[in-house]
Amino acid sequence: MQINQGGIAGGDLNLKKYFLSKNLKKDLPASIVVFLVALPLCLGIALASGAPLFSGLLAGIIGGVVVGMLSGSQLSVAGPAAGLTVIVLNSITKLGSYEAFMLALVIAGLMQMLLGIIKAGTIANYFPSAVIEGMLAAIGIILIMKQLPHAVGYDKDFEGDEGFAQMDTHNTFSGVYRALARVNYGAIIISSVSILLLIYWPKIKRVAIVPAPLLVVITGVVLSLLFKGTSLALDTDQLVTIPVVANGSDFFGLFKTPDFSLLSKVDLVQLLITAGTIAVVASLETLLSLEAVDKIDPIKRISPTNRELVAQGAGNLVSGLLGGLPMTAVIVRSSANVNAGARTKVSAVVHGVLLLLSLLFIPRLINLIPYSSLAAILLLTGYKLTRIGLFKHMWHKGLNQFIPFVVTIIAVYFTDLLIGVGIGMLVGVFYILRTNLRNPYFYQISTKGDKKTITIRLAEEVSFLNKAAIQVTLTSLPKGSDVIIDGSNSRYIDPDVLETIHNYKHNAYTKGIIVQLIDIKDRYDVPPFEELIYKA
Repeated sequence: MQINQGGIAGGDLNLKKYFLSKNLKKDLPASIVVFLVALPLCLGIALASGAPLFSGLLAGIIGGVVVGMLSGSQLSVAGPAAGLTVIVLNSITKLGSYEAFMLALVIAGLMQMLLGIIKAGTIANYFPSAVIEGMLAAIGIILIMKQLPHAVGYDKDFEGDEGFAQMDTHNTFSGVYRALARVNYGAIIISSVSILLLIYWPKIKRVAIVPAPLLVVITGVVLSLLFKGTSLALDTDQLVTIPVVANGSDFFGLFKTPDFSLLSKVDLVQLLITAGTIAVVASLETLLSLEAVDKIDPIKRISPTNRELVAQGAGNLVSGLLGGLPMTAVIVRSSANVNAGARTKVSAVVHGVLLLLSLLFIPRLINLIPYSSLAAILLLTGYKLTRIGLFKHMWHKGLNQFIPFVVTIIAVYFTDLLIGVGIGMLVGVFYILRTNLRNPYFYQISTKGDKKTITIRLAEEVSFLNKAAIQVTLTSLPKGSDVIIDGSNSRYIDPDVLETIHNYKHNAYTKGIIVQLIDIKDRYDVPPFEELIYKA
């Protein structure tokens, strides 16, 4: 079987043959892991957004099933994102109701689909590798710091909050300090046993057929029940809580539909601004997550970015029509998916189905799961994203890679994903320009008697950014020398640089310098923008 970026390839393959393939053996256990990770995150993000709890679960279901089926990415997982919580909370307030916000989400979905159609996803090709690596490492550190309070049994901040400054007036550091001062030893036992199982269970070949995360959850539930009535008992806020659906009418009563009559009542400018903000922020987070997931994909597949924008837009359109939250490709869930061994998009789709089934059939059983068990899974995921070996690897690449990498980590950790990556991009671009400025030519000096001959061979691409460096070099050449400026290797020389060279030749005689130009044209056609970026 051959799998490409778009899905299953080969006309002779049928669905039955695929489901009997070895990929399914890895995708199904991975889907359980992603389901367990996504469940509390969906609820926590809905809580922080000031939206109904069901809206978070619904976004997770749609992100898994709808986006998963339409996406060309094999490992990315979509769902409600913590980075959008503030936008959602403020938008509901400004628009006056959740139903009006749903209208904005429908429009945002259409905007995202349009972005994909006009191929705006190609912007992802210009994210520096060091910045993406830094983003992944920062997410790993955030996961570790944010899950420690859950692992020790005390956290008043919502699950899924990734910001340094928390909504409970504390920050990540003070949150950890406060949690360590109010530990629950039952939660510590559960999280410690869970971590040991996650590390050592897969090494036992005879029993490793049972996914370690599933065993962790079962063990956590059993220990939690055994601790009841003792000093190790867990409180209700240390357990997962999802809405309990008693019958079909209860379930369908959870859905909301946008009130299109509000189009004539709400501020249309504000509605469009909200929709545009969601579309742009969700698209950028999706592209960043997609690029990051492709980097940790063991098969190194490349996901089609424009198709992803269309898929995410369709997901947000459906979510807006049914009462869900906006969604993006989410790096936390996607990383858990990769680390769990997923191979195809089946894992993402099945995780969405599991979210739906858990809500319909086993809500009371799900509500027995301790947060400390789930924290252990995310702690291991965070460790894999920010392992020491990654820092050593980036250091050996040189300072021009290591510094943007570290700056991105610090910026993402103390701000948020988009601002942090933006800062990292600025530092990365600085080093690209710095390298470009230092390499516009090759310099060679030869001596014949008392006469010096200096040969300057220009690079393949000489942009206006190189003007200052070339000008400084030319003005510092010794008097009475012969200068050869060779442009035979150059495909493009910027007009400003050409003017500098010709002006130097014209005035060099005053210093007794003879200048010879080789293969330097009077003008050059401008190369495509993408080619210039690639060369840089």
